[in-house]
Amino acid sequence: MTPARLLPWASLDGKPCFLVGDETGLVSRLADDVEAVQLEQAAELIGEARRFLRERKWTSGELQLMAVELTEALTVTHRVAESRGARLPVPADDRDLKTPVR
Repeated sequence: MTPARLLPWASLDGKPCFLVGDETGLVSRLADDVEAVQLEQAAELIGEARRFLRERKWTSGELQLMAVELTEALTVTHRVAESRGARLPVPADDRDLKTPVR
């Protein structure tokens, strides 16, 4: 049985959304597309942050906004990593471990 997939979005009340299925349906493909866009946006933000910090001409408000945007991007990227990591096959040697490897 395939484990539930953590989706790259939350419910209206902020709770995680999961999908149970064989990873071939419409919602799975939509989740793949959303993850790809989210990771691309995070990569673009990293480039913007590097340029921003290199210039050393920011105000405290600009720095705070960049911190907020980077935190949001890191949160999304972490969710994608958790989702993808949970779907990786467990090597046969690790199946006997009593605690998950993190």
